[in-house]
Amino acid sequence: MQELAPGGATERARAIYDYGDTAIFASSADPRFHMLLYVPPAAAEGRKVDLLVAVHGTGRTSALEFRDGFAEFGLYNDCAILCPIFPVNVRGDGARSGYKYMREGEIRYDEVVLAMVAEMAEKYGQDWSQFAMFGYSGGGHFTHRFAILHPEKLWAACIGAPGSVTLLDPDRDWWVGIRDLAEKFGRPFDAAALAKVPVQMVVGGLDLETWEITHKPGAAYYMEGANDAGATRPERLRSLQKSFEAAGVRVTFDEVPGVSHDRLKCLGPVKAFLTRTLKEMRA
Repeated sequence: MQELAPGGATERARAIYDYGDTAIFASSADPRFHMLLYVPPAAAEGRKVDLLVAVHGTGRTSALEFRDGFAEFGLYNDCAILCPIFPVNVRGDGARSGYKYMREGEIRYDEVVLAMVAEMAEKYGQDWSQFAMFGYSGGGHFTHRFAILHPEKLWAACIGAPGSVTLLDPDRDWWVGIRDLAEKFGRPFDAAALAKVPVQMVVGGLDLETWEITHKPGAAYYMEGANDAGATRPERLRSLQKSFEAAGVRVTFDEVPGVSHDRLKCLGPVKAFLTRTLKEMRA
């Protein structure tokens, strides 16, 4: 519709599809992957805004929930929200979890996100050379591993209830540790850069089910040490906290009482953390 609409109709179409709650866009770099955004009025008025990338869990539908759930935060804090969508079965093999571990066959999911951010920064005339990232469950997998790989890109990282964690262990290979990080991704671990990133870890105090997160021999992502960080999500996230803090990272840990594996009930502490971080950064 936009391409065919002349004059004022084009402006109306942009207002409907490109600002506020946007349409779903395919990535120009790799159209297998999609994104949707919330773009606040400040950006439509030509002002500079910050960016939060919010990464879905295994079911993918939380991309919509996160876009809508952070919209009010984005409105009052002049912050756009970008939610990537990594479809199940993207390589035709039925796989659900490849994005969580950053690479799947020829796909580098960290590079997919960086391309999306660059494309949208150009589209909206913004400087998003740094952005915040939040992810919950499968998105929590993604967020902490992205922070390990690209700390220089982040002004904050909010890591929500990942099922498995990569510890900063130089004696174990990826994904359990980081010994072969440079070999796998062409990027050495930069502890000094990660230490500059404000990090929040958030999990429900009753998030105790283990059926989906216990790695068993023969499974796609099983390797020695896969379960060593703990049995439950809170235990594994505490192990990640200790690992990050040992590397000099300042971690805010929020365990939400009375909450199981419920992403929406964990958004409040995340929005509070990001609001504080933005205020400090802009000051």
